[in-house]
Amino acid sequence: MTLAASSAPTGGALFATFLEAVPDAVVAVVADGTIMLVNSQAEALFGYACEDLIGEPLEVLVPTSVRDHAQLRATYFQDPVPRPMGLGMELSGRRHDGVEFPAEIALTWIEIDGRLIVVASVRDITERKRAEAKFRSLLEAAPDAIVGVNPGGLIALVNTQAEALFGYERNQLIGRPVELLVPGAALNIHSPNPDPGFRDPRTRSSEAWIPLAGSRADGSEFPAEVSLSSIETEDGLMVCAAIRDVTERVEAQHERDRMEAQLERDRLERQLHQSQRLESLGQLAGGVAHDFNNLLAAILNYVSFIDEEIAAEIALRPSHESARLSAVLDDVSQIGAAAERAARLTHQLLAFGRREVIKPEIIDFNAIVGEVDGLLRTTIGEHVELIMRCAPDLEHVLADRGQMEQVLLNLAVNARDAMPTGGTVIIDTDNFVVDDAYAALDPRLEPGPYVRLRVADSGSGMTRETIERAFEPFFSTKPKEKGSGLGLATVYGIVNQAGGMVDLESDLGTGTTVTILLPSATSAIQQTDAPRRATRRSHGGETILVVEDEDLVLDVARRILTRHGYRVLAARGGSEALELIHEHRGRIDLLLTDVVMPGLTGKQVAERVSELRPNIRVLYMSGYPESVITSQGVVQRGIHLVSKPFVATDLLDHVRATLDA
Repeated sequence: MTLAASSAPTGGALFATFLEAVPDAVVAVVADGTIMLVNSQAEALFGYACEDLIGEPLEVLVPTSVRDHAQLRATYFQDPVPRPMGLGMELSGRRHDGVEFPAEIALTWIEIDGRLIVVASVRDITERKRAEAKFRSLLEAAPDAIVGVNPGGLIALVNTQAEALFGYERNQLIGRPVELLVPGAALNIHSPNPDPGFRDPRTRSSEAWIPLAGSRADGSEFPAEVSLSSIETEDGLMVCAAIRDVTERVEAQHERDRMEAQLERDRLERQLHQSQRLESLGQLAGGVAHDFNNLLAAILNYVSFIDEEIAAEIALRPSHESARLSAVLDDVSQIGAAAERAARLTHQLLAFGRREVIKPEIIDFNAIVGEVDGLLRTTIGEHVELIMRCAPDLEHVLADRGQMEQVLLNLAVNARDAMPTGGTVIIDTDNFVVDDAYAALDPRLEPGPYVRLRVADSGSGMTRETIERAFEPFFSTKPKEKGSGLGLATVYGIVNQAGGMVDLESDLGTGTTVTILLPSATSAIQQTDAPRRATRRSHGGETILVVEDEDLVLDVARRILTRHGYRVLAARGGSEALELIHEHRGRIDLLLTDVVMPGLTGKQVAERVSELRPNIRVLYMSGYPESVITSQGVVQRGIHLVSKPFVATDLLDHVRATLDA
């Protein structure tokens, strides 16, 4: 606190009284530097009595050379303006005992009795210097660049790390705007348009790091993070900005992002290749199943013919003569049983290849789980704990009930086989929403609501190589007698045919989780009418045109129908069928045609025959019915189909139902 010139008293006595009220040490000197007046605070600070200082040169208290003092006084007397604390001088003071201390000196002037008097307020700043030294040491020890900014937005302090980071010397930065180092980041908390999140550090956590761009002396920029804090100083609030160069971290993040993107591309590429491979295998499986079903249809029905003949012969002979025929009949039964097992195998191949004819309906998956609960527990055995966790509000799905039961059974059997010494199987269901981001990760999915089924076991787990081949038909890590390698392949085909997705997660020693997503269904669809069971299978008399390129199947169908009273016209292919239509003058009630044939397909034959005989009924038969089903395997409405391999009762039921429809 100093006395301004405009309020200077004119009387020495009044001035001396006023000096005693000033909290700082005050020393008044005349133009030649002689001390003319001191206050009691000056006596206490310097350790002198007042009478010992009056008339002494100022250098007694401020040990600067006489010449330096003379120059300072001359300069000041030329422009005698007040210099308050903070804008004054810092010099060394010397006490009576010779001990020197850092002092801050403020200057002003007054005129007493016509003489110009310089009044120096002296303040011991030892403690402040110690605090500043401690602060400076902490500042220099900081690992980050530190820049202190005064309330006007100007740089007030920097540390060595800031000099090294930005390429400036300290004296080049003091008093410059902080935007020099961090363009666009004004730290002036008194700005007329302050940014409350950045400009005022009092509103920010000390742990908050703000991403910005730093600018070096050479003009280059670098990615930086800035953390703000504030310090109350005598001159007001000072903002301290800790600045880090995060170039390496940003580059590392970019590299991580690039690697993650590459890994994701690789994953999607592997997934695409796997889908393409499985699709090719599915087409192959479907083709094999078609030819196989023709053979099995012949085998099963010829076995049936032989069985009927032998059974009739046994009935005509005495018991002691029929023993040998009974043994033959047993052998024939074994042939039939083997053919039925082969037929089941072809159905699994068709399911994998998404060529199986399905009967979708709106079903509650929780109900399916509940219905097969007992069967699952019996199948996996008492050494495996089965835990069911079903969401109570589960949405419905559109799927084939029998196929969904098969999915659950196949997954339970796989889990059991992975835990030969026991373990836990958890089956849970819940609703799951696939958003755009999730759908982008898997091309098999469309955004929307799904039902999720997860089957997790605590078994031995799988290697990555095993996971990549797990859905391939006939691939298995089990012993030959333990599995066919069609369990997961069948699950894959069924789920994909239902419009869903199946995924595997597994690690050796930690078990396996199979996740299935099926689109939820909110309304039922019209179902294809199933053929009605014939109530009078023996009734015949109608004329049936049978079209089949496989001689064995053609003969089987002809024999079955003829033996049950139907008149049969047999054609080996579409062209021959059209010739028969033109030649036959009588009525033809039913066209029974294979679907997949060389030349004209079954559907083309049906279209041309229907043009010639508008009232004819059509029944398709096929083990590979792709041309008469939709892309999801649902038989088109109005189409009647009997699947190969069939036995006599199946064929007769479908024929009768089609004729009576």
